[in-house]
Amino acid sequence: MASVLEEKDAIREVLARYCFALDGGRFDEMAALFTEDGTWHTFFGKATGRKAIAEFAAGLRAHRPGPTPRAIHHVTNVVISLDGDTATVRSNWTTVQNSPEGPKIGSGGAYDDAMVKIDGRWLFRYRTIDRYIRPEKE
Repeated sequence: MASVLEEKDAIREVLARYCFALDGGRFDEMAALFTEDGTWHTFFGKATGRKAIAEFAAGLRAHRPGPTPRAIHHVTNVVISLDGDTATVRSNWTTVQNSPEGPKIGSGGAYDDAMVKIDGRWLFRYRTIDRYIRPEKE
């Protein structure tokens, strides 16, 4: 049986894998971090189910005018509350991206996650994204 620290570390790993997959445009990989019936609830709408999540994420990227500047997500202030094979997770996020003036904060906010451990893997059951730092022009 894994210790509390090992469980929390495994959850942090999921948070990091989510960012790498999303930033890299690997939306199927990102969606695989959700349960089969998981929900990704964003500022722009929500999707339920892995296929719908991947398609929704790809669609958000595709609808942006012109080339999208490369951006990376940073996740901080991670607070994890474990209850057996379920967990609630609260964290803050920001994106940093290139611009003609140099690196800048693209957006930011908070994640509220309901997670579940299935077959030894932690997955998002429901991820809510609160986006309260936004670019002036959107």
